[in-house]
Amino acid sequence: MRDYSSHSDQELIDLLKSGDQAAFTEIYNRYKNLLYIHIFKRLGDREETKDIIQELFSLLWHKRNELTLNASLSGYLYKSVRNRLINVIAHKKVQTSYLTSLQSVADQNSASTDSLLRENELMKLIDKEIAELPPKMREVFELSRKDNLSHKEIAAQLGISEKTVKKQVNNALKILRVKLGLFVVLFFV
Repeated sequence: MRDYSSHSDQELIDLLKSGDQAAFTEIYNRYKNLLYIHIFKRLGDREETKDIIQELFSLLWHKRNELTLNASLSGYLYKSVRNRLINVIAHKKVQTSYLTSLQSVADQNSASTDSLLRENELMKLIDKEIAELPPKMREVFELSRKDNLSHKEIAAQLGISEKTVKKQVNNALKILRVKLGLFVVLFFV
């Protein structure tokens, strides 16, 4: 087996183009550590750095027949690394942006869900307190607030005076304010 360490980069490229695996190994051994340091300084991630180097040299081997260098081998390798770094960093920015927006949506949904839960609990509490009103007062109140009937319509439907309807609704509201007032304050704090 020949010693390739004394060959120039250009000689190694020529041998690489002819499919010489030993020339490829020499290129790899000559540049892997320098490229590793260069990439790691930018990314700070050992595994990602190793992946980029593996990808770079794998591509170099597979495209060896098409390889045309306008500059030195080291210039070609550093330019390839720079392009890969740009892609990785751009991908990380997109990924970070996506995760941020995903977290924002999750936070909004959580707040919305919390609000709906509170609203449902409050409605149950209000319905419970309305159910505890005296029967006639509850009937008048529900016709007024739930069925949206006017005092005149309620009076006609129940055969009582409008004044009685008004008094029953006002009394129901007073009772509910007293019972629910503290609950509502505590509930939303």
